[in-house]
Amino acid sequence: MKKIFLAIALATTGSLSVAGDDSLTEQAIEYRSGLMEVMGWNMKRMGAVIKGKARYDQAAFARNARDLNAAAHLDMLAGFPEDSDDSDETEAKSEIWLDWENFTAKLDKLRKETDALARVSSGGDLNAIKARFANVGKACKGCHKEYRK
Repeated sequence: MKKIFLAIALATTGSLSVAGDDSLTEQAIEYRSGLMEVMGWNMKRMGAVIKGKARYDQAAFARNARDLNAAAHLDMLAGFPEDSDDSDETEAKSEIWLDWENFTAKLDKLRKETDALARVSSGGDLNAIKARFANVGKACKGCHKEYRK
């Protein structure tokens, strides 16, 4: 979990300290981008195992699943203040704020699925893990399809 916080801090504070005059909206966009980077990094590593492109190491997979789960449980909504969709630096669609309730429901779904993946990954049953990983992927895509440019 400490690695995730450090990765997000490094992803966001490096550019924040250089651009100390950034607005809170720009900082929020950087924060959510950092979160997405951490989540994507872990998904790619696990995805390579699921696709048979990388060797299955139960401990490493479980660690990636825990890190993904920890990132999903950070205050992601803080990275989506109103009117943070008009920046050239974001892929967020305005539909997020037009249907906030659905957006937050999708985040809840993602959190439940990453909880389940982390739990199953600690057991080492690759077939069960594959099913849970697919559910996490669906939760990610469900939000991206609707709310990402």
